[in-house]
Amino acid sequence: MTSSGPAAKVAKRPAAPTPVTTTTTPRPAARRVRLTVSRIDPWSAMKVAFLVAVGLGVATVVMIAVLWMLLSGMGVFDQINAMAAKIIGDSNTEFNILDILGFGRVVSLSVLLGVVNVLLITAFSTLGAFLYNICASLVGGAQLTLTDD
Repeated sequence: MTSSGPAAKVAKRPAAPTPVTTTTTPRPAARRVRLTVSRIDPWSAMKVAFLVAVGLGVATVVMIAVLWMLLSGMGVFDQINAMAAKIIGDSNTEFNILDILGFGRVVSLSVLLGVVNVLLITAFSTLGAFLYNICASLVGGAQLTLTDD
C-alpha cells in the first residue's frame, strides 16, 4: 500500500551538476563624446585666475624668504662683502651687501612682486576669456573628444 498524503516521502534523484561557464559578459565599448567649448564665462575665469594667482604669490614670497635664509646661512653675503672689499681696496669704505639686500627689503619687494602678479594674471586671464569668446563666436570654439573608460 502506498500513501499519497503529505507524509509520503518522494525519492529525489540527485541533481545533475550544473556546467561551469567561463564566458563573461562582453564589455561595452568605450563611449566617445564630442563636445565643443563655445564660451568661457569671464567672471568665472577671473575668480579662478585670482585664486591661482594668490596661491602663486604666497608661494613666491615663501620661496624667496627661504632662499634668502639659505644664502645667508651658507655665508654667501659675507663672501660677497669680502670680495667687494678686495675689489674696492679702500679700507675707509665699508661695503655691506645686506644694506641693499636685507631680509626685510627682499621680502617687501617679493610681496610687491606678488601683488603685481596677482593683478596682471587676473586681468590677462579675464581678457583672454573675452578674446576666446569672440574667436569662438567666429569659428565655433574648441572641440574636445572625451571617452569613458
